Amino acid sequence: MSSEEQQPQGGAAQDSPFRDGADERDERAQYVLPMVVSLERAAPPARTDALETAARAVLVMLCDPRSTGDGEWAGAMRAWQDARIRKVVRRARGAEWRRAEALPGITVEGAAARVRVFPPVPLDGWPKDLARLQVSGTELDDPAPPPPPPPGTPVLWVNPHVDMSAGKTMAQVGHAAQLAWWELDDGARAAWRDAGFPLAVRTADPEHWAKLLVGGVPVVRDAGFTEIAPGPTVAVAGHTAIGGTAHGR
Repeated sequence: MSSEEQQPQGGAAQDSPFRDGADERDERAQYVLPMVVSLERAAPPARTDALETAARAVLVMLCDPRSTGDGEWAGAMRAWQDARIRKVVRRARGAEWRRAEALPGITVEGAAARVRVFPPVPLDGWPKDLARLQVSGTELDDPAPPPPPPPGTPVLWVNPHVDMSAGKTMAQVGHAAQLAWWELDDGARAAWRDAGFPLAVRTADPEHWAKLLVGGVPVVRDAGFTEIAPGPTVAVAGHTAIGGTAHGR
């Protein structure tokens, strides 16, 4: 599912690409970060596992040496982050997944989930082996309610009042992870990276969600391209270094 970031609620880092309101980004060439989740019929991953793996995949892409400095993907990453930040999640299985893995990118694995993230491409410039993959059909469930996150774990919170497919939610928590990354200073980023990007994705209970929205942490507002109307806050980026807390469900 596709998704576009909106502005953070709190004060973003000075070099953050997440800036308020309409600006010159809208006039620039628009790019998208492709993500593919492996969905084998016999053993699909649990929903929360897929969401958390997608969020980590975005963070791994952001700090990969190929994405920074003079890296081979750095130009595409800069063009993507200089425009509107978009992510699209597609699904693959069998030969589709093997073809996706043959393309330049990074595969991140969770407990059972596998998500491959690729360097950004123009909106109309998808590689054919990715363009042919389906966006719909990413309905996943958790076999049991996920446990409370371990103390100190960064938590990406999902709106309890908005119904989204797993693919759509994967894009949104990817946005939330990226917002959290841009809010951190260099020391906090390095610590998170060196720890392997521990994080949890949970749906907040309604009372906690209301508190999060006035808590000054970064929020993701949907641009309304797919599934839901534009405007609602769909995810919140929680991290201990930016005031995130681990309560909810």
